[in-house]
Amino acid sequence: MESIFNVCNVWKTNRNLYLKYFEKYTLEQLNKVPDGFNNNLIWNIGHIIVAQQALIYKGSNLNVYISDELFGLYKPNTKPTGLTTEVEVAELKILLISLIEKTETDFYNGKFVTYNERMTGTGFHLNSILDAFEFNNYHEGLHFGYMMSIGKFI
Repeated sequence: MESIFNVCNVWKTNRNLYLKYFEKYTLEQLNKVPDGFNNNLIWNIGHIIVAQQALIYKGSNLNVYISDELFGLYKPNTKPTGLTTEVEVAELKILLISLIEKTETDFYNGKFVTYNERMTGTGFHLNSILDAFEFNNYHEGLHFGYMMSIGKFI
């Protein structure tokens, strides 16, 4: 139990770092795909939200808290297909933090009973919900690094 608490603390810190991008960059900058990149700042934010829902919830055979449309826009192997609007940005901003609270509540209420063991596209073996939480933090850290690089070209 203490291990999951530590994982969630890292996750909260990570997500708060992501939130700062909304303060630092304009909508135009969030949507800009710099030369040499496949995506933009806002896509990375949407992607980590979608990936968390897939890793934790779909991996546990539970319903996700995001729309199918959002999932389709930001799932793995996608890239921006248009400009993200202020309304969509506001939704992503809310989801960044609210999904942590929902996930913690669901965890402590015993919703995560089973986990579908799997190998990630990057070669990590996920055997349990704790593995999924830990990998999620790793994955979000990778995308934060991509965002730091993108930010240098905006």
